[in-house]
Amino acid sequence: MPLLRLRDGKRGSAATVLERRNQDALNVIVTEGLTKCYGKIIALDDLNLKIAKEHCVGFLGPNGAGKSTTIKILCNLIRPTQGKAYVLGFDVSAEAEKALKNIGAIVEVPEFYPFLNPKETLSYLGKLRGMTGSVLEERIREVLELVRLREWADTKIGNFSRGMKQRLGIAQAVLHDPEVLILDEPALGLDPRGMYEIREIIKTLVAEGKTVFLASHMLHEVRELCDSVALINKGKLIAHDNVENLEKIFKVQQIEIETLKPPTKKQEKEIAEFKAVRQVTIQNNRITVEFEGDETQRAEFLGFLIKKVGMPIISFNPSSKGLEEVYLRLVKEVS
Repeated sequence: MPLLRLRDGKRGSAATVLERRNQDALNVIVTEGLTKCYGKIIALDDLNLKIAKEHCVGFLGPNGAGKSTTIKILCNLIRPTQGKAYVLGFDVSAEAEKALKNIGAIVEVPEFYPFLNPKETLSYLGKLRGMTGSVLEERIREVLELVRLREWADTKIGNFSRGMKQRLGIAQAVLHDPEVLILDEPALGLDPRGMYEIREIIKTLVAEGKTVFLASHMLHEVRELCDSVALINKGKLIAHDNVENLEKIFKVQQIEIETLKPPTKKQEKEIAEFKAVRQVTIQNNRITVEFEGDETQRAEFLGFLIKKVGMPIISFNPSSKGLEEVYLRLVKEVS
């Protein structure tokens, strides 16, 4: 049964609204026919998307694809030209207060008053959320600990690096303990250490049961954090599935292997002859394998490398290059 549509401006009955919320109890974010036009430019074109509870979903697309437009609609910063967006069953436009109280967000690059410190900033934002007294003070301590800014709690934000501001952005997003996090390029412009810190924080939040909708163009970040991806191009949703299924469809799964020493010619031949291996590329002690198989076959391949081939393996990981190839093929097809 489709979600409730109120395109004609009429309100649905209380029973219909309740039915919709019960039906989508497991779908935290739902968009129906979501469209946004700026004059003749279609920024978002009939987006239909469902994000399940307690999942981390990557939202991928090139610049101008419609990612930020979608996020701004979900956060009620702009209104759609047509269609509906729901968060936890609440219409983001018609029931904004109920929807937004369950959302924590970073939209574009977070900025804060440079003359305030993190405690003062979070206290101000918490009070805007209706939080007060010891409950707010305790929660500020908790989120500063989470984002590893406790020792900087009394330092003016004007002295912060970009990475520290990004972490403070996550702190304000989770301050009121929302069920849903909407993060727009949270690691944008950070150095490798900054990216790692943001990833670890997001992993912690997902482990705590938060639903995370993560817009990014960094494929390795999405590959490591997200259990599924939604690909968008020119305002249209072109794919929504878990990474392994997409890679299986396009037969582009890659495994990156690091060994203590480069393989011998004999070992290289044995690797290439494994039944699920399609191609092997070797650069010193780094091996890239084009692989066609599921988790069971990957585990079998790892055992084969160690026991039969005798490879001293340091690491064995799926590569973001497989997702990159899926992304490039899909975007090219739509273009």
